[in-house]
Amino acid sequence: MPSNYISEDHDIFRSSLRKFLQKEAVPFYDQWEEERIIPRSFWSKLGEQGFLCPWVEEKYGGLGVDFAYSVILNEELERVGSSLIGIGLHNDIVVPYLNSFGSEEQKKRWLPDCINGKIITAIAMTEPGTGSDLANIKTKAQKEGDYYILNGEKTFITNGIHADLVIVACKTDVNANPPHKGISLVAVERDTPGFKRGKKLNKVGLHAQDTAELIFEDAKVPARNLIGEEGKGFYYLMDKLQQERLVVAISAVVAAEEMLKSTIDFVKERKAFGKRISDFQATKFKIAEMATKVKIGRTFLDNLIMDHMEGKEIVTQVSMGKWWLTDMAKRIASQCMQLHGGYGYMEEYAIARRYRDTPVAAIYAGTNEIMKTIIAKNIGL
Repeated sequence: MPSNYISEDHDIFRSSLRKFLQKEAVPFYDQWEEERIIPRSFWSKLGEQGFLCPWVEEKYGGLGVDFAYSVILNEELERVGSSLIGIGLHNDIVVPYLNSFGSEEQKKRWLPDCINGKIITAIAMTEPGTGSDLANIKTKAQKEGDYYILNGEKTFITNGIHADLVIVACKTDVNANPPHKGISLVAVERDTPGFKRGKKLNKVGLHAQDTAELIFEDAKVPARNLIGEEGKGFYYLMDKLQQERLVVAISAVVAAEEMLKSTIDFVKERKAFGKRISDFQATKFKIAEMATKVKIGRTFLDNLIMDHMEGKEIVTQVSMGKWWLTDMAKRIASQCMQLHGGYGYMEEYAIARRYRDTPVAAIYAGTNEIMKTIIAKNIGL
């Protein structure tokens, strides 16, 4: 889709990515959904083709390109299916913490393998008793010599099964006042003693995307795996939430575009009472309304992307975009399913999967209620 931030080089990249996904993802996506996981071999293929973290500097193995390449990756992955969100999380949410706040030694140790697909990452914030209330997490990391002893549980962790490197939000100072000043980020590697996976969670949608519980029982994490400084974790998380929520908004708009497109095709073909469903005025009006909302959403999103690429602080606008666009996508899913009639409830139709996959975007990366709280605060309420 033409945008002010897209050049000919970006278009070439998109074309190459689409060809790759048509060959390596589309034919296998149904199987991945049934198996409830995306194979590591697909991650390796992404890495071989330069589709993992292309924005990272060349000296660490990346391509050193701009955020528009990330936009294209998230868009094209979403067109295949929402269960590929774990790749966007790795590319544009987790690895940026390492790149921005990690030491030079950490970057050299981890970034090259994050780019070639040998390391899959996750970030562990949510706990069984703590969702949006990040300041009150219970997971603790106590310094003992050259190690942190980590204890606690995390849940709803995207890439939780596959992850080789997990950035864990934990309390290194349980007496900090206010509490958020006691939060630090530590990177936990797959073979860390005391670190284990809980069950792979059985979700309503996003079936191929592996989501898991993570358990830390006296996990022995080298002190050199501290990301940045002790007590700065909350601030690091806040710094990256603008991009995380923007990535969610990108996926929401693309999902809405895909649902609208498939529904228009369906109503043109399906007949009732001797004429096409698309010929009924009620259908035309409903499609027109949805098309308008999707177009407005896309326009707002493109403005957010351009502002973000220019380095602007747009927390309020991104919060607006995240809640409105994910909410819009939920409504589009429901309305498109209705226009499919009984067929919309059949798994063989794409709208059924989209209907299951879309709602969670209003919950993760900060619930839409939290988004409204942020907006209200930032406009002076």
